[in-house]
Amino acid sequence: MKKYLIEDAWCIIEDGFHPEFQEVSESIFSLGNGRFGGRGNFEEGYSGKTLPGAYFAGVYYPDVTRVGWWKNGYPEYFAKVLNGVHWIGLEIKIDGEKLDLATTPCTHFRRTLDMQQGLLQRSFEISPASGGTLSFAFERFCSMADPDVACIELRINSTGFTGRLEVTPFLDFDVHNRDANYGDQFWIAAKTSQDETHAMVSSKTKKTNFTVSSFMHTATTLNDHISIPSTGKRESKKVSNHFEAEIQDGSSLRCRKLVVNLNSLYVADADQPSEGKRKLSEVVQKGYDEIKREHIEAWKDIWDTADIQITGDLPAQQGIRFNIFQLWQTYTGKDARLNIGPKGFTGEKYGGSTYWDTEAYCIPFYLSTGDAGVARNLLVYRYLHLPKAIENASKLGFSDGAALYPMVTMNGEECHNEWEITFEEIHRNGAMVYAIYDYIRYTGDTSYLLEGGLEVMISICRFWKQRVNYSRDKNAWVMLGVTGPNEYENNVNNNWYTNYIARWCWQYTIEQIKWAAENHPVEWETIQEKLNYQDGESDDWRERIKGIYLPFDETRSVYLQQDGFLDKELQPVKALPSSDLPLNQKWSWDRILRSCYIKQADVLQGMYFFEDHFEADTVRRHFEFYEPMTVHESSLSPCVHAILASRLGMKDKATEMYHRTARLDLDDYNNDTEDGLHITSMAGTWMSVVRGFAGLRVIRDELHFEPSIPDEWDGLAFTVHFRGRIMKIAITKDECEVVLRSGSAIPVFVRGERRELNIE
Repeated sequence: MKKYLIEDAWCIIEDGFHPEFQEVSESIFSLGNGRFGGRGNFEEGYSGKTLPGAYFAGVYYPDVTRVGWWKNGYPEYFAKVLNGVHWIGLEIKIDGEKLDLATTPCTHFRRTLDMQQGLLQRSFEISPASGGTLSFAFERFCSMADPDVACIELRINSTGFTGRLEVTPFLDFDVHNRDANYGDQFWIAAKTSQDETHAMVSSKTKKTNFTVSSFMHTATTLNDHISIPSTGKRESKKVSNHFEAEIQDGSSLRCRKLVVNLNSLYVADADQPSEGKRKLSEVVQKGYDEIKREHIEAWKDIWDTADIQITGDLPAQQGIRFNIFQLWQTYTGKDARLNIGPKGFTGEKYGGSTYWDTEAYCIPFYLSTGDAGVARNLLVYRYLHLPKAIENASKLGFSDGAALYPMVTMNGEECHNEWEITFEEIHRNGAMVYAIYDYIRYTGDTSYLLEGGLEVMISICRFWKQRVNYSRDKNAWVMLGVTGPNEYENNVNNNWYTNYIARWCWQYTIEQIKWAAENHPVEWETIQEKLNYQDGESDDWRERIKGIYLPFDETRSVYLQQDGFLDKELQPVKALPSSDLPLNQKWSWDRILRSCYIKQADVLQGMYFFEDHFEADTVRRHFEFYEPMTVHESSLSPCVHAILASRLGMKDKATEMYHRTARLDLDDYNNDTEDGLHITSMAGTWMSVVRGFAGLRVIRDELHFEPSIPDEWDGLAFTVHFRGRIMKIAITKDECEVVLRSGSAIPVFVRGERRELNIE
C-alpha cells in the first residue's frame, strides 16, 4: 500500500511532490464530466515517468487483436478508448528555460482534488537561476454544467525575481496510446485553424470515423489589468498561442484557457468548425468565473442526493466520497449510447469498454443516487446492443435468436481476445437479466419489460437452453467448459454460480412472460411476433429448471464452486507468505489455476444476488468456507464480502473489506492504480455502505433497513431515491432515523418495525 496522501473529508491532497508515484497520482487526480475527461497530467508537461491521457466517451478504435493463435469465433479486434487531443497543454519558459518538474527542483508542492467543487488545483515554488522565487498556482475543471467545456487558470507570482516569462497554451493531436497492440497511431492527420478569436485542432479516427475537434481561447494579463498580446502558431497537428512578458519583483501573471471539445456523437463533422466557434464565443462572453460558478452549482446538486457522511472514521469518509465523485464524473446517465468503462477517463487499461460490472455493481448506485432514468439508460444501452448479442452467439454456433452479450464491448460486438473469457465467462448473460430485475424491483417501473426488457430476457434464455446439455451419468442438465466470476479457474465444468443464474433467468423470464400476457396482451403479442416466440419454448426451460445440476458437497453442506473443486489442496490465504501476494504478479498462471485460491466472490456472488433464496446459516457456512481462500485480487471482490459479512454480523470482516474497497485506489492496495482507477468497482464501495452497513433491501416492493455500522464509526447518513421519493437516512449505533424529503407518503421498515413516512 502507498500512504502518501493526506486524509481529508472533502479533498485528496498530495503535500510535497512524490515523483516515484507520479503515474498513480495522475490516475487519482483525474477529472471528467461524463462526456470527456483525462488523467491528472501536468499542464506544463513532464519528462519523467508519466501516462498522458485525455479521453472522450464513446470514441474508440478497433485495434487489431494480438494473439499467438487464432480460433474460430475469435473477435477480430480489441476496442480501445483513445487517447485524444491534448487540450490541457500550457508550456512555460523562464528566461528561455522550459519548466519541467522532472528536472526543476520545487518547494511547497501541493496538489488538491476538491471533490465538493470538482476542482483540480496545484501549487509550488521554484528558485530560478537568476534569483528570487516564482510561485505557480494551477486550477482546472471539466464543467459538469456544460459537457463541452473545460477551463484552466494559471497564476504566477514573483518574489524577488526579475526576468522573462513565456506562456504558450496549446492544443495538440500528436497523441498515442500506450496500449496499442502494434504501436499504431489511431488518428488521421489533424486539421487546424486559427484567428484572433480562437484556435482549433480537429482529427478523425481511422476505421470508426469519429471526429473530435478542440477549440481554445486564451487571455493573459500582467498584474490583473495589463493585457499581454499573443502570437499564434499552426503546425500539422498542433495550434498554440504564445505570450511573453518581462516580470518584476512583486509582479503577477495570470493566464486563462477556455476550451470547447466537440465530437461527432453530438455534432456532425461538417458542423464542428462553425459550432465550435459559436460555442467558444458564448463561453468567452460568459467568462471563467461564471463557468466555474455554474460548474460548482452542478456538483452541489449532485452531492445533495449522492453524498454519504461518515463520522468517526476520516479515511472511510474520504474513501467513499472519492468513489462517488469518480462515478458521477464518469457517467451522468444522459445518453443511452454511453456506458461505464472500468477505468473511466483515468487510463487505457481494459480498453475503456463495457463489462458486466455495470449491471452487477453500477446500476444499484445510480438507482439510489439519481433519477431512475439514469439507470434505465444503462438498460437501454444493452437493449440497443441486442442484435449484436445475437450476432455474437451466432458466431459461436448458437441459433434461433439466442443472445450472448459480450464480455467486453464498445458497440455490442465482442472484442475480448482471451478464449477463457470470450467463450467461457458466459455468466455475464445472467447479469443482464439480473439488472432488469433489480431495476424493476427498485423502481416499480414494469414498463421497461414491454419496451425491451422481455426481448433481452427471452434471447438470453434461448442461449442458456442451447448452452446446457443432458448428462446421462448425472441424470441432470450440465454446463461444460465455463469460467465463473473467479477467473483464477478456467474451463471448468458446472460452475455453481453460472448454473444457478441460468436457472434463475429461466424462472424469472417465465414469470414476466405470464405477467405481460395477462396484463398487456396486445404488447405481448407484438413481442412474440418480433421474436418469433413459441409457447413451447418455456416448456423446454421448465424441463431444464427442474434438472439443472448444482454441485454440492454433502459432508461440508456447501455448494461447490465447480466440479472437482475438492480435488485441490485446500488452504487459507493466511498460510501463504506475504511475499507471494498478489498472486497475479508473483505466481505463474499454471500455479494459480491449480491452486484453491479465489480471485473474487464466485459462489458468494450468487448468495449476494439471491440472498432471499438462502437461510442466514447457509450463507454463513459458505462465507466461512470460501472467504479464507479468497485473495481479493479483483477490485470487485471486497464489496460483495463486505455486504455479506455485514448481514451476517461479522463486523470486523465487513469493516476490513470496506476499507479495502473504499481505499483500493487511494492506497493502491493491488499495486495497479498507475494505469487507471477501478471505476466500476467504486459502485461496490457505495453498496458496501448502503446495502451492507445500512442493510438496505427491497422486500415485496417495500424498503427495509437493517443497520449495523462499524464500531469505530459514530454515525452514517445518506440519501436515497426510491420510487419517486427522496429519503434521508441517519444511523448511529443506537438509532436509525428515516426522513421523507420529497414525494408522497410511504412506509419503510427499520429492523422489522413499520414506519409511515410523510413530508413534515
